[in-house]
Amino acid sequence: MRLSVLASNIQETITFAKWILDIGEGKVGGLNDGETIINILDDLLIVDSTYSIDSLIKFVCPSIVENAKNPIYFQERAILTTKNEVVQEINERLLKLFPGAQQEYLSSDSLSRAYFVHDNIDETLYSPDILNGIRPSSIPIHKLVLKVDVLVMLVRNIDQKSGLCNQTRLRINYIGQTCYKS
Repeated sequence: MRLSVLASNIQETITFAKWILDIGEGKVGGLNDGETIINILDDLLIVDSTYSIDSLIKFVCPSIVENAKNPIYFQERAILTTKNEVVQEINERLLKLFPGAQQEYLSSDSLSRAYFVHDNIDETLYSPDILNGIRPSSIPIHKLVLKVDVLVMLVRNIDQKSGLCNQTRLRINYIGQTCYKS
């Protein structure tokens, strides 16, 4: 991530950067034994705790639907979080903002015998419900829901020479009914 600084806001940016570093180094909030109180700047607070994710989306991405086709708009915005569950909730709420029909894509939910060393594997231990519920951070979730004009981010290097690398943002232009692995 890059932080752009306007010449008129240099001192404000330096102060903010120092504050963030101090939080990360445990210098803010006094003695930190795993729990401490940190005073957050008023302009960074979301005061509506009932709908905090909706408030965050409105703050970071005002007029998102109107700017869906403007690549510069998304270059200047990002919501970062530490948990996949929160990412999923933010994605679901953002998806609801966009007009149009959504298309659901499901991952494969069966085991491939080619990857097992032993033939005596109890496949009942790996039911589709179990397989679909596995959520490691390194692979996408079982159900992917998309709409036209929605942004997606690649989580794997697909074709580095063509620029399709991990963390590349793409916009959905067309949605088909099925997806085939070639």
